[in-house]
Order: sequence, then C-alpha cells, then structure tokens
Amino acid sequence: MDDTEFSADFDGVFAQAFTPRFYEIDGQGVMFNMWYLAYVDEAVTGFFVHRGLPYGQWPDMGFDVRVVHAELDWKEGIGDAERPEVLISTSRIGGKSFTLDFAFRRDGRPTCTGCVVYVTVGAGGSAAIPLPPALVKALGAIVPLR
Repeated sequence: MDDTEFSADFDGVFAQAFTPRFYEIDGQGVMFNMWYLAYVDEAVTGFFVHRGLPYGQWPDMGFDVRVVHAELDWKEGIGDAERPEVLISTSRIGGKSFTLDFAFRRDGRPTCTGCVVYVTVGAGGSAAIPLPPALVKALGAIVPLR
C-alpha cells in the first residue's frame, strides 16, 4: 500500500502506519469495510519481513499458507484525514495452523480488532502440512490483542 510506515516490534507486536487513500473512503467519510483486510494483509507481509521470513522465501522452503477464517469487529470508522496503524501479533500456534490477531488503532484507541487463521500447505499444493520450524520461529511469542 502507498504511504506506509513500519515500526519495530514492541513486546511481540508489529505496527504499521498508513493513510487511507481517496478511493478507500465511502460517502459517510470513513474507510470502506473491505479495505480493512487489505491493510491487514499488507501488515502481515511487513510482520514476516520484520521477523526475517519474507513471504517470497516460503515457496523455496516448500510451504505456503491459506486463509481459512477471518473475523473483524468494528468500534468506530477510520476517516480520510487520519493516520491510523495496524497492529499484528501471533495469538495461536497449532500443529498445522496459526492465528494472527490484528487491531487498527488511531490516537492510541482501537477502532477495529480481529483475527486471521492460516493453514500451512505444501508449496503448490492444497494439503495441510505441519508448521515448518522456520515459520514457528518467525511467529514468535503468543501475544493476543483481543
């Protein structure tokens, strides 16, 4: 996404600031619902880059992930002139899947929270496989945001 700003992990939570673009804002002056998951996806990419395991390396390591579940709970909208951030943290690590929590925050207050559940699959395949050790390491500590 354009105009993003990355910050370091603090207590196991990755943060990425952004500015909503004109076409992401609806007639009520707040960001369309669909854009939240796009910003989460972008922040998840930054999360793994920051943790030393960029997505581009995964196929060569023999794995990929698929989204199998997503939840979003809105508290208030994000407006067009605001500069919120997306927080990403690991909230669960299973045998073949993991969950990342997220929170959109503006001025220190959460505006939207949720989670995304991913299943690990073999590169180019659809069968679930155990989480690779490199992925488990990159996921780090369990730090729920919800």
